[in-house]
Amino acid sequence: MSSHYHDHDHGNHHGHNHSHGDGHDHSHDLEPALQSNLYNQIDFDSIITLNEAETRSGAGIVKKTWDERLNEEPVLESDADEQLLMHIPFAASCKLYSILVRSSDSDSAPQTLKLFRNRDDMDFGMATDLKPTQTVNLPRSNDVADIPLNRALWNGTTSINLFFEDNHSGGDEDVTRVSYLGFKGDFIALNREPVHVLYEAAANPKDHKVIQGLTNTNESMPGQ
Repeated sequence: MSSHYHDHDHGNHHGHNHSHGDGHDHSHDLEPALQSNLYNQIDFDSIITLNEAETRSGAGIVKKTWDERLNEEPVLESDADEQLLMHIPFAASCKLYSILVRSSDSDSAPQTLKLFRNRDDMDFGMATDLKPTQTVNLPRSNDVADIPLNRALWNGTTSINLFFEDNHSGGDEDVTRVSYLGFKGDFIALNREPVHVLYEAAANPKDHKVIQGLTNTNESMPGQ
């Protein structure tokens, strides 16, 4: 149901790949994930994670670049029980194609992931009671899994909530661990925000010369 990137070190497992002049085998795993990657559209500072054992570890696993996807640290671990709830906002209007997740081949790997679109008011009670936009099952694996989403449900996405409801232990393991999280899709830049900031700066006397120059440039605007 999901496809996997086999992320083991090619140099160790398939040294012969590097002997091919075209390097095709070596780059095969990289291109699908880098294409349409939404890393630069994530508002990292505004990520919120509930029940994380270490503060900002949720943001830490999202901040990992594709090249850092196999790094063991930072890792997100749940605290009081096996559940985790993440709110991840985007700096653009996105259409999500898939989620990239790396956990582990252990009981602590998350299993059921419920996804909610454009909600900024969620807690665990709401995540349990509300109907999710989509529910996916995550594999127990050391590889990065590319979990496809129903694209029709993810148009105009400005934030996503991820509710890791349980793990692969069947209730025996209280700690859920996730080491990498990424997103793929298309986006449309939200152009109004920079303009809004520009006008706010007009109230700052230090910016008077800059704003005046901009005003002169736009003198013809009112008549349009």
